[in-house]
Amino acid sequence: MNTRKSTFEITRATIEHVALITPLFDAYRQFYQQATDLVAAQNFLTARLQENSSVIFLALSLKSDENGVRQAYGFTQLYPSFSSVSLKPLWILNDLFVILEARRSGVGKALLDRAREFAVETQARGLTLTTAVNNSSAQTLYEVAGWQRDEEFYSYNLYL
Repeated sequence: MNTRKSTFEITRATIEHVALITPLFDAYRQFYQQATDLVAAQNFLTARLQENSSVIFLALSLKSDENGVRQAYGFTQLYPSFSSVSLKPLWILNDLFVILEARRSGVGKALLDRAREFAVETQARGLTLTTAVNNSSAQTLYEVAGWQRDEEFYSYNLYL
C-alpha cells in the first residue's frame, strides 16, 4: 500500500465509527495474544465511547469504496489520567494499531501527532504509554515521533 498523508485523514471517532474500529481493535488484541472476539471488542468500544471514558482517533481513507465505505487504516485510544505532581491531566496512550498494508506510510506517526495535539488542546501534562519489550517496530515509531523512554521509573502491575 502506498498510503500518503494526502490519502487519509485522522478523525476523532464517534459511536458511528465503532464498526470500522472493531476489526482493528480485535487485531490489536490478537497481537497481544488474546483470542479473537469481535462481539466483545465492539461492546467494549461502544461502552468507552458512550461513557466518554476514552478518546479514539481513527485514520480513514479520504475516498470511499463502491459501497460508500471508507477504509480504516489504524487507530489510537487514549484514556484520561492525572499527574498529581504537576496538578494537570495526563493521557494514557493505551492502544495504537495500524493495519499491515498501511504500516510505514505515515499513519502511525499521524495518529501519534494527533494524540499529541489533543494533549496540548486539553492542557495536559503529556502522554504516557507502555509497549512490549519485544515490539521494536513500535519503539522505533515512538522514538521517531519524539517520545522518550523513561529510565527513571520502573513499571509495576498487579493483575487480578
